[in-house]
Amino acid sequence: MTAIVASQTPPILHGPSEKERKYDRQLRLWAASGQAALELANILVVNAGSGTVVIETLKNLILPGVGRFTIFDDAAVKEADLGVNFFLEEASVGQSRAKCCTELLLELNPEVEGDWHPKPDLSLKLPELLESSPTFTMILYAHPMPQDILDLLQKYGEENKTPLVSVHSAGFYSYFRIRLPGAFPIVDTHPDETAITDLRLLAPWPELSKFCGDLTAKIDALDDHEHSHLPYIAILLHFLEQWRSSHDGKDPATYKEKTAFRRTVADGARKDQSGGGEENFEEAVGAVLRNIERPFLPSGLREVFDYVPQASESSSGFWIIAQAVKQFYEKHKALPLSGKVPDMKAQSKVYVELQNIYKTKARRDAAEVLATVRAAAGGNDIDAGEVNTFCRNAGFVKLITATPPGENRLAKVFEQEMANDENAEVTMAPLSLAPIYLALQATAHASSSSAEEILQKIEQSVPGASKHERVIMVAKELARTGGDELHNISALTSGMVAQEMIKIITKQYVPIDNTCIFDGIASRCQVLRL
Repeated sequence: MTAIVASQTPPILHGPSEKERKYDRQLRLWAASGQAALELANILVVNAGSGTVVIETLKNLILPGVGRFTIFDDAAVKEADLGVNFFLEEASVGQSRAKCCTELLLELNPEVEGDWHPKPDLSLKLPELLESSPTFTMILYAHPMPQDILDLLQKYGEENKTPLVSVHSAGFYSYFRIRLPGAFPIVDTHPDETAITDLRLLAPWPELSKFCGDLTAKIDALDDHEHSHLPYIAILLHFLEQWRSSHDGKDPATYKEKTAFRRTVADGARKDQSGGGEENFEEAVGAVLRNIERPFLPSGLREVFDYVPQASESSSGFWIIAQAVKQFYEKHKALPLSGKVPDMKAQSKVYVELQNIYKTKARRDAAEVLATVRAAAGGNDIDAGEVNTFCRNAGFVKLITATPPGENRLAKVFEQEMANDENAEVTMAPLSLAPIYLALQATAHASSSSAEEILQKIEQSVPGASKHERVIMVAKELARTGGDELHNISALTSGMVAQEMIKIITKQYVPIDNTCIFDGIASRCQVLRL
């Protein structure tokens, strides 16, 4: 008897590992693949000024487990640093600021490696550090920064295809700017679940048409339970057939026609004793405007299809897959099916069968794209999982391209922003934060300047801007602060910066395009492409 009981003992269930428990929340956001990318990342932080904002950013990268970081900061800790940098102590005064920050930051997460420079026993300056170290995943630097260091970092970023993030925080104002190395495609953009639903109701394939047709073949003869559990996909396909028979084979296309079609669907519901309708028919009515449409090419993917990759980019797996998806679209006039089926009122068996029909079609589409990829040069080296991910998210792929060069681009953006401000009272739009960027940019190489000096530098970069009332006001406020950081503003800014850096490292979600400006007085942000 004992042997029988022992043989029936269920296997031991293994719970989440210590690492999975530690990083549980972020694994829900960017999954194991994103976490792996973060743990492989190697971040260089070049500090200047009081540098609180980049140290706080680094904290927000260390906590979720960035792999490695290096701080380059040749400043020694001063008394003033203690009031704004929480990773310094009284005993730190006079010591290397890079060393003191690194030691305390490493206490946050023992799985992260960190280093600092310059060290007294090594004559390793920034140029030598960039040449001797492995390629950095990203470089983060703070203003005010000497121009020669900026030139060095930008040259390194261009040569090594390394994203650069600059951040400037002074008083109640801050901004950060992202420079990506050429075109930066993102496949896993995490769109809203309802957005990725692609039911193909106006272009059903034979298996879907047959399955739904069998369910609704004798719709009027169904008992109330079966009728109230018809999946709304079958309901809509059934009434679409009726609509076409009375409209010369045409689908409802205009809003007026879709509204009339929606009434037809609503009229097909049976009433209960209290006069209420059926939940599945209510779902069908709600899905009409959202799902009764022909497959189309989203603007983001069209931009990908139209983009001509450079020679160094063309061998990338992304562009090979994108070309295969383009061929699929040109052949079928539709993108590969995502296979996602939303929840709906239906019997479990019917719903599972419906899911399988969509998943089978999605796998078939992905297999066709994969075959095209394999036939291309270099296609055999691409993992099938990458193809499946691209096909599943094809409608929401995003391509962020570098800002095109052009003379007086900042002046043109500022002029447009000020023109919009003139109509702000009518349009009820918030005022532009471009004046904040101009003032901070004017102090990009000097921490302390008078209002007059700030306005003179603004006038040099954007003629006429120094005469705007709000530009003058911001310049005076920035001069009042002396270029010093406020910890709460820098801490808030660092959260935004770290979030955008993680998006780039994991290649998930959509990072801001170019520049984000924060006004701590009005408590709002604005993104500008400068």
